[in-house]
Amino acid sequence: MRFKVKGGLRPRPKIGGDYPAPEKGPSLKPASRPSVLQEPVLVLNATFEPINVTAVRRALVLMLKGVAQAEELNSHDVHSATSAVSVPSVIRLLSYRHIPQQTRALSRKNILLRDRNTCQFCGRVFPASELTLDHVMPRSRGGHSSWENLVACCYHCNNRKGDRTPEEAGLHLVKRPRPFTLHTSRQLMRLIGRQDAKWRKYLFY
Repeated sequence: MRFKVKGGLRPRPKIGGDYPAPEKGPSLKPASRPSVLQEPVLVLNATFEPINVTAVRRALVLMLKGVAQAEELNSHDVHSATSAVSVPSVIRLLSYRHIPQQTRALSRKNILLRDRNTCQFCGRVFPASELTLDHVMPRSRGGHSSWENLVACCYHCNNRKGDRTPEEAGLHLVKRPRPFTLHTSRQLMRLIGRQDAKWRKYLFY
């Protein structure tokens, strides 16, 4: 199934991995302006509890599979040869999914997400491709690869810090690194939700 996108928007940040787990589904290949399919969509549990943010592409797959339904729509459509589908802004899973309370997997993607693509030493925001991860306590000094010891860092600050502690390099952390918890995820949902009024009634309560 091929879709043609009308009225594309500029892409916004995408939060975390998709939930539920990715499955193979209908192919959504836009003929033009693919950015619409990367727009963020709020995912609600069957109980209307916000649990994740995914992309329009994944949200449409979940809807076509009968796993979720649209609760809010934006002003755009995607078209196939025979039909048009309104692009969702908020979807709700039709079956309740238990969300574990443990933190997310430790990964570069989740570290950058937690730190909002912000270098934790100079405080500047960078594209993901211009950021690396820094061990606050260097590995050569016994530092571990953990949520509490890894931060997003630009290449300039990373080179300046080298194999030293921040104090030794004359650098200061913007904030103390912490694990990515459900609370952190909710904060990021609210941050993105400021750009879409349709999200607010599900996030601010």
